[in-house]
Amino acid sequence: MTEPQTPPIASEQPETPETPSQEPQPSYVKLAMRNMVRKGRKSLTHFTLTTLALLGLLVGLSYLTR
Repeated sequence: MTEPQTPPIASEQPETPETPSQEPQPSYVKLAMRNMVRKGRKSLTHFTLTTLALLGLLVGLSYLTR
């Protein structure tokens, strides 16, 4: 009869050392800015539509609650 295997404890797992030559991952903001530059017009269109929708929502709510 064999003994059931237990899952390894976190301290038993081998750690992967990071080499200094690896670049740290870019931040979320940096990736978002790079994506906006790459997609250009599409991003500006979506930003404009979002702004207009939010403005419309706020004006509509202020009209309903006056």
